Amino acid sequence: MTSLRQLGSSDLEVFPLALGGNVFGWTADRTASFAVLDAYTAAGGNFIDTADAYSAWVEGNKGGESETLVGEWLTERGNRSDVVLATKVGAHPDFKGLSPATIKAGAEASLRRLGTDYIDLYYTHYDDPSVPVEEIIGALDELVRDGKVRAIAASNITPERLQESLDLSDREGLARYVALQPHYNLVSRDTYEGPLQEVASRSGLAAVPYYALASGFLTGKYRPGAQVRSARSGRVEEYVGSERGDRVLAALDGIAAERGAEVATVALAWLAAQPTVAAPIASARTVEQLPALLAVADLELTDSELARLTAASA
Repeated sequence: MTSLRQLGSSDLEVFPLALGGNVFGWTADRTASFAVLDAYTAAGGNFIDTADAYSAWVEGNKGGESETLVGEWLTERGNRSDVVLATKVGAHPDFKGLSPATIKAGAEASLRRLGTDYIDLYYTHYDDPSVPVEEIIGALDELVRDGKVRAIAASNITPERLQESLDLSDREGLARYVALQPHYNLVSRDTYEGPLQEVASRSGLAAVPYYALASGFLTGKYRPGAQVRSARSGRVEEYVGSERGDRVLAALDGIAAERGAEVATVALAWLAAQPTVAAPIASARTVEQLPALLAVADLELTDSELARLTAASA
């Protein structure tokens, strides 16, 4: 039985891999989404990450498709209390930004789509520097006091605004961020490592990194000369054939072969071992893609393996 990890200072306990919901209603239809959700929870997973904006970027979609599918699945399975449900506000076409009115209206719309009366972890999707942190935290605090949200978190925020928000919560006794969702993986370390990670570490925040597999590059399937058909493959071009990308894949290949593990599992295990990280986020279009992701719960890399990967990705 995989042990769950406490999420920062909250009372939420999560599986060490969060299942990304960005593909639900996009590259995974209802049947495929339900199959992935079933397989993830059957394996002990309990941490589902979605957002009100998923997947507004797809032609014909309005945003909210992922939440709707997750909500229908929760209702059909009757397992709401077994799942730690995370969603986000601020990027839906109808609820853009973080004014207090937008946060409250966005939360109500998410609750309706998810078919639930509470959200376990509620993220600000992108910071909105035009709104003072007092107003953002104030609105989030109200949702917590009303029982609509259990814990709050931030994504895509500067170290300065994050610190300012935490200081305000401490000073005024308001709901306080417990987690942070940064862009972080073996080939993208600069956005998180440094000041942002220092704020998280100092303040007891859990990191839940997105793009944990660099849009699929760290699965090892994208290599120079390889043809991969995927709706998301456009994002990996900056890594394929780059000196850093080649070094990282070589190190991953070596450790994966030695440990009898998948390349993706090793990449996630490196991330899961980094300071502050509670659970990387990875998504699966099909049930077949899940085992390599779930295996991170049982793969602990040695200090020398971690050092090899860290050096390769420098």
